[in-house]
Amino acid sequence: GHRDVVQSVCFSSDGKYMASGSADGKVRLWDAELGACFMTLEGHSNIVWSVCFSPEGRRLASGSADDTVRLWDAETGACIRTLEGHRDVVQSVCFSSD
Repeated sequence: GHRDVVQSVCFSSDGKYMASGSADGKVRLWDAELGACFMTLEGHSNIVWSVCFSPEGRRLASGSADDTVRLWDAETGACIRTLEGHRDVVQSVCFSSD
């Protein structure tokens, strides 16, 4: 599991998976039924404040105290894009339903 405080959790729309973001700077993906972590997403250099699955569950967004938003492929764990330009902590991320 995480090595520091968990700041955010989000379930995929089908309820099968859960993402957690932590003060350890990592995002972890969990099998919600088994309670087992099956993937760790690394790339943020500071606290991860917020995580959110896209409506179809294929993408994941994370917001961090490193002033970035990262978009991840939830199936492979690859970072698709890093959104920079914020002047301070990103405390919340969210996808549009459409």
